[in-house]
Amino acid sequence: MLDTQFEKYADVEIISRINEGEIKLFEILIRRYDPFLYKIGRSYRYNHEDTQDLMQDAYINAYCNLKKFENRSSFKTWLTRIMLNACYQKSHKSSFKNEIRDDNFQNEKADVLFEQSYNNEKIAMNKELGRVIENAVHKIPEDYRIVFTLRELNGLNVAETAEALDISEGNVKVRLNRAKGMLQKEIKKMYSPGEIFEFNLIYCDTMVNRVMVKIYELIKSENEN
Repeated sequence: MLDTQFEKYADVEIISRINEGEIKLFEILIRRYDPFLYKIGRSYRYNHEDTQDLMQDAYINAYCNLKKFENRSSFKTWLTRIMLNACYQKSHKSSFKNEIRDDNFQNEKADVLFEQSYNNEKIAMNKELGRVIENAVHKIPEDYRIVFTLRELNGLNVAETAEALDISEGNVKVRLNRAKGMLQKEIKKMYSPGEIFEFNLIYCDTMVNRVMVKIYELIKSENEN
């Protein structure tokens, strides 16, 4: 693992140094966005293994195109679009059917779904109830599920979400409200966003190893050719 001093670096600084030859610093970006990409993959209803494969593909894609990153949007938004595209391509390639459409749903306004203050009893119940919450998220149609994941679970703001999905900010707000309304039909209690799609750090170590090995293989292959 890299020295923790690098954790304070902004994405753009890390990217600049990677492009100058400090390849090992790509590990920082992997560790920084691993839980983030994991939530996206799981929101598409991919299982853990498929999500890990998609994350690896997204990281390798990002690395190979890192010199093309122009900082017009945040690296987080850029990486999000790469991961979303990977999920989309896989779903269509395998004729993956995600959505359960409900054209009769009319609720465009919903209360805040999550409380930030919660007691130790709720935390202790997390492991069991986390599965219930995740199942509820999976019941939301894809258009709403992805917006909910980006906004509530991954913390993107409205503008970033709109840019990542190539929709208007108004659509982001409407879809988020509808997603919350749908979830409230499944869940009556409030939980923290951190309780959904829990991502263990051991998986982050595995992903770092997978991606960095792949990157060094690519570099070796380029040098031999």
